[in-house]
Amino acid sequence: MSQSIERLAQCACGQLKVRVVGDPQLVSSCHCRACQRRTGTLFGTQAFFKREQTLAVEGAHKTFTRRADSGTAVVHQFCPECGTTLLWERASLPGMVTLAVGAFADPDFPPPVRTVWTESKHQWLPFPAHIRQYPQAPD
Repeated sequence: MSQSIERLAQCACGQLKVRVVGDPQLVSSCHCRACQRRTGTLFGTQAFFKREQTLAVEGAHKTFTRRADSGTAVVHQFCPECGTTLLWERASLPGMVTLAVGAFADPDFPPPVRTVWTESKHQWLPFPAHIRQYPQAPD
């Protein structure tokens, strides 16, 4: 992991920002219905960082707790101005902070190594064969 890389994720209006250092522990895409609704798109792509990689959360935010398709509680932080969901935490992954990859707006951001909840993936959406695919979330 490269500790020298500092990354900035921010909401659409720029009011809410998260600064992290280093590479994510995991980048994953998710096709569950909850992620489809959260993003308003066909899937979400998220980067998992250790809490100690989080340098700062700047700006006002609101929280929303929902149940993932797996049943796990997920606490989202989103911008009260533009509504962008920027980061979230789940009880099943203590010590990890999850950030929306699109919020980095970095075409060189590490790609996903897996995609989950493909049982609810739109069948006409192809996904690269080299990315591990799971019908639900792996253990």
